[in-house]
Amino acid sequence: MFKVVSSSPTFGKYSKLPVTYLENEHCEITILDPITANREETLATALKDADALIVGVEKITKRIIEGAKNLKVIAKHGAGVDNIDLIAASDRNIPVAFAPGANRHAVADLAFGLLLSLAREVPWSNRRVLEGEWPRVVGFELYGKTLGVIGTGRIGKEVIRRARGFDMKILAFDPYQDPELLQSGVQYAEFEELLKSSDFITIHTDLNEHSRGMFGKLQFGMMKQNAFIVNTARGGIINENELYEALKNGEIAGAGLDVFEREPFGGSPLLELHNFIATPHMAGYTVDALEEVGMITARNILNVLKGKKAEYEWKVTI
Repeated sequence: MFKVVSSSPTFGKYSKLPVTYLENEHCEITILDPITANREETLATALKDADALIVGVEKITKRIIEGAKNLKVIAKHGAGVDNIDLIAASDRNIPVAFAPGANRHAVADLAFGLLLSLAREVPWSNRRVLEGEWPRVVGFELYGKTLGVIGTGRIGKEVIRRARGFDMKILAFDPYQDPELLQSGVQYAEFEELLKSSDFITIHTDLNEHSRGMFGKLQFGMMKQNAFIVNTARGGIINENELYEALKNGEIAGAGLDVFEREPFGGSPLLELHNFIATPHMAGYTVDALEEVGMITARNILNVLKGKKAEYEWKVTI
């Protein structure tokens, strides 16, 4: 019997299929409550005898990894692994598995929803009507405009697929140019060119040393005054203080963020602005996506516990 501990509150919550799958393969599943999962000391204690850890956005530190003497695999219930100490896991020869692209449709849907909501001022207009007002709202169209896509991996591609329905011109920035996208008419551009030419910008890249602080005062100053930016990727890519100044001073038209440097997000002057939309890191969370993510996570765990390689394993580069 393998002992599997989940610190992810959504694993098995909306679909029992991944849990049943593991239990049928002789795994005992423990899903931790949020208080236990988000405290280093209590999480370390919970993992004392665990063979496998399923993790959401909780911080998995060196201390936690070193204390889990039986741990054989860490499986991210999602794609990004920036909350896991990858070096500590590598030092213990513990593979870190993940589930890339499983929530690509969910994230792309929300990214496009934020773009539309910003362009047509949907949240602000809704609040005004609920308060008894009937304002004249003049927005912008997406049709025929230029969309700048930062990162053309699985999610970026799905956003591009949706943008084609609006006959948008696509500019893309990514160190690795996708041949299929090039053949389909996507134009890869230098970062500064994308900033200056795009009417809408959407971010779909990992958080790393290259992308941290990628958008700040300098970059906002290069963008069009009537441009909008959306981030459903990772907090920290956009400097939130400098975004506030850019929005307040009218340097750009609006911004929609689903991810933040510190979460839960609150107490920020950004929330006082009518041209800013905040959502609670919900892009990847649909019933459909969670079932797919859960099944990939479960298969990753079983593969490793049975002496095989995970379907998707993060490669540590030093």
